[in-house]
Amino acid sequence: MFDLDFSKIAVVSAVALVVIGPERLPGVARTLGTLIGKARRYVADVKAEVNRTMELDELKKMKETMESAARDVEHSVHTAASDFEKDWSETTAGLSSDSYEPLAPLPPTYENPGKKWRLKRGATPHWYKARQGVRTKAQSGAARVARFRPVKRSEHV
Repeated sequence: MFDLDFSKIAVVSAVALVVIGPERLPGVARTLGTLIGKARRYVADVKAEVNRTMELDELKKMKETMESAARDVEHSVHTAASDFEKDWSETTAGLSSDSYEPLAPLPPTYENPGKKWRLKRGATPHWYKARQGVRTKAQSGAARVARFRPVKRSEHV
């Protein structure tokens, strides 16, 4: 911007020394330095704001492309699902409900035990829980492994 070399700086400082005076020159130099620093910070802030707005625009464009890609995927999934349902209904249309027998009986449906399930569970006798394999005491994984680890013959003697 400005072409300042040592000779021009020396001339400007000599003129400032004569005009301002040796008493006030350090204060004026400090004030000038702080003003230049503030100007540099202001310019840096403006540059950072411009960069942020440019990045924000890029992020908005990226968001739009991602949303459009997600919409395309969602549309393709819906079309594939509708095609599958159509093919499934065509395939199962010939089957009657009388001729269909499941290979295994259907599992029982879940029924909410209600509010007193802890009381009901606690009222079950221990011998019945032991026979059914219900755990009555909590045990850590390491303790369970140690409990069911096979015993070597040399230790058993």
